[in-house]
Amino acid sequence: MPALAPAYPEIWLALASMALLIFGVFRGDTSTRLVSWLAVAVLAVAILLVGLQPAGSLTTFGDMFIADGFGRFAKILILIGSAFSIIQSLGYIRYERMERFEYPVLILLASTGMLMMVSANDLIALYLGLELQSLSLYVLAAFKRDSGRATEAGLKYFVLGALSSGMLLYGSSMIYGFAGSTSFPLIAQSLAEAQGQASIGLVVGIVFLCAGLAFKVSAVPFHMWTPDVYEGAPTPVTAFFAVAPKVAAMALFVRAMLSPFGEIAHDWQQIVIVVSALSMILGAFAAIAQSNIKRLMAYSSIGHVGYALVGLAAGTPEGVRGILIYLAIYLAMNVGTFAIILSMRQKDRMVEGVQDLAGLAKTHPGMALLLAAFMFSLAGVPPLAGFFGKFYVFMAAINAKLYVLAVLGVLSSVVGAYYYLRIVKIMYFDEAAEPLAKPVRGELGAVMTLTGLFTILFFVMPGPLLAAAETAAKALFP
Repeated sequence: MPALAPAYPEIWLALASMALLIFGVFRGDTSTRLVSWLAVAVLAVAILLVGLQPAGSLTTFGDMFIADGFGRFAKILILIGSAFSIIQSLGYIRYERMERFEYPVLILLASTGMLMMVSANDLIALYLGLELQSLSLYVLAAFKRDSGRATEAGLKYFVLGALSSGMLLYGSSMIYGFAGSTSFPLIAQSLAEAQGQASIGLVVGIVFLCAGLAFKVSAVPFHMWTPDVYEGAPTPVTAFFAVAPKVAAMALFVRAMLSPFGEIAHDWQQIVIVVSALSMILGAFAAIAQSNIKRLMAYSSIGHVGYALVGLAAGTPEGVRGILIYLAIYLAMNVGTFAIILSMRQKDRMVEGVQDLAGLAKTHPGMALLLAAFMFSLAGVPPLAGFFGKFYVFMAAINAKLYVLAVLGVLSSVVGAYYYLRIVKIMYFDEAAEPLAKPVRGELGAVMTLTGLFTILFFVMPGPLLAAAETAAKALFP
């Protein structure tokens, strides 16, 4: 097998991104729609390349890059999320006069960085992937250049992102100093030789590394950028932020904790437990007062990151399996919800207020039904998909004897159900002052329907996803 075979999906994405950039330069902004569909095709080919990789773990670039079952599962989710994000943005960028061919190219470059993050087997590779993703995301957040809110969102994200990168780098340098290597297998080996006894310097390094990664997944107390960036960024960009980068950062968090530091789980477990508990509580209570639906979804995402981190706190194969199932279901629910948010228009303007959904059940019964299903699923109501996501992470926590964390998670879900059910109440029982215009059909309708069917009918055949997640989780526990 060729030496670079494990990295074929990343190499393909990088080369295709540059080719589309050159194509767009020659064709101009009139080619935006064509470049967008070509970018979706590129992502589809990347999914195929990931799927065709042989089973087992393969490494390249001096063991700095690893392709294993865990990485393949996360990469397919990232690529699907990126493809959906491009498809559902087509109508918006046309209506809002944001048609610039760089938009899908930036999503491709961010996806390349995300795939590198997931396959990082070394602190240096981790940082390279993280920065390639982050630099693309900073530009996307401020992509609507004539909007003050978008510019503010991009600037806030850039400044706070640079701070988190500095913390992550500082933590990495301390880990290198005290463990003697940046390679995950070599760090794990040195800890095994020390019989799981970590020096205080190494623990401090891990704390800084956790802080940097917690920022990337927008976990409390490093969540401060999320509501402002979600609200200020163009809606399709917010939709992208809510899915693919979240999956990539969570997968990176899991690998960065378990691969090198699995031997000293007791040293970092408390950090993850506290971060998870705080994220669930803040996500549940802070969203109650929100009147902007994008801001509400930002706090919802903070809460869901908390639920996913419950699986990491368990530190077991069952916990990792729970995280992967959770991420797959979370991706579908969020893509569908944002497809509906992108359809919210009154006359010729986009609206974002929760109250603007009033009377939706009368004017758009199909859309209201799908949004109700997504809201019930996000709240964790059985038999919808969201219930299974929470069930598997909470069961992993109970089996790992983290009873308090599991109970906190259940109580937070109950509180969080209030603001999800409030949206359903507004749609079905409130009278509309000005009803929403007919939604943009075509791409958005297809995305809503697909994700809605997955969310509603997941319980019919959950087996394939559960089996794939279990196989992927075992890759991190040789």
